[in-house]
Amino acid sequence: MLYSLIAWPRVGLARAAALALVCAALAGCDAPPSDGDSASLAGTQAPARETAIEHAAKHLDPTYVCPMHPNIVQDHPGTCPICGMDLVEKRVTPKPAAPKADSHPEVALSGAIVQSLGVRTAKVERGTLRREIRAVGRVAYDETRLAHIHPRAAGWIEGLSLRAEGEPVEKGDKLADFYAPEILSAQVDFLIALERGGPGSARIAPDKARNILRLLGVPETVIRAIEKTRQTRNTIPVVAPAAGIVTQMMAREGMYVTQSTEMFTIASLTEVWVLVDVFENQLAWVAPGMPAEMQVPAYPGRIWRGDVDYLYPDLDPKTRTLRVRLVFPNPRLDLKPNMFADVVIAGAPKQDVLKIPRDALIVTGERESVVKALGDGRFQPVDVVTGMEADGEIEVRSGLTEGDEIVVSGQFLIDSESSLQASFRRMR
Repeated sequence: MLYSLIAWPRVGLARAAALALVCAALAGCDAPPSDGDSASLAGTQAPARETAIEHAAKHLDPTYVCPMHPNIVQDHPGTCPICGMDLVEKRVTPKPAAPKADSHPEVALSGAIVQSLGVRTAKVERGTLRREIRAVGRVAYDETRLAHIHPRAAGWIEGLSLRAEGEPVEKGDKLADFYAPEILSAQVDFLIALERGGPGSARIAPDKARNILRLLGVPETVIRAIEKTRQTRNTIPVVAPAAGIVTQMMAREGMYVTQSTEMFTIASLTEVWVLVDVFENQLAWVAPGMPAEMQVPAYPGRIWRGDVDYLYPDLDPKTRTLRVRLVFPNPRLDLKPNMFADVVIAGAPKQDVLKIPRDALIVTGERESVVKALGDGRFQPVDVVTGMEADGEIEVRSGLTEGDEIVVSGQFLIDSESSLQASFRRMR
């Protein structure tokens, strides 16, 4: 110790003694001063002992850093060479934690700014929301009204009354003339039964022979004519069992056909199906019997009204949609299969819900919020939880109460200003 005092002749005795005390404290030494130094150090010793860390912190030079660029550090006040901000002193003693800034601070605007931004407000109301499902559909044949015509016996088509698919027919119209040996044999048996006059002496009873002709597809008018004239017919007519459009025609004149040959297909268009795909999250809104409306591009402004008929049992695994079948009357036959249609299914209304205009909602992907008008030019964004949406209105499940006033125009600028203020508060 004596060596250090001698080695620094320019350092005063008092400062040398103070440095010696710091070194002793940092080294953990409590060695008392020598007799020669007692008088000199008597006036410099602190009345109370302090730790080495406290003593070092008291005598350390202050450090100044840039708030925006922490890598800029100086030992004297100044400005940041990057951004020009004043350097602030970094203290060893931590400051008490500042209160958390409001994530959505209020925004105060003057009347002139409110007017220039075009700010409009609306009241939060309670009311009814109607669930509506909008979808694109496709017109199809009513499969319950399709008639498939097959021969009841093998034979030949001797003549055709139709020339092409798409022709309209009425119930009972003749489609073709058909010759079948089995049908001719059944006619002979029928005449024999009629001539012998009773079941006792005939190979077959007249009623049974008549029923066999019916089962072979012979029209009732032809059976009565055979019974009246007592003559067989080489060909019998193939008649339309229902009115409609011939959508498929496999028969051709002279063609040999069997029971498996579908000669004609007739579809009725007085009612049509419309098939739509409903998204998975809308399945709870639709049920059989619900009313539906439809428009087609071919007839702008015209509306067809029908009902939900059937919900198919399985979802499409790729589109995650469910096929729904609607039924619409088509008395004038204006709706054609494979037409596209815009369909609206009216679901059951939801009563007594808190609702706001859809334009007032701000959706950022992370939150949903609206801007509440507090009065006197003050506004504040608030987070909300929404529900169903219909007719330009949306349900609010939490975050607002009935009668609150919210901004429906200009709310995005106000929300941006509030977010900017929140960022500055957090930075400070």
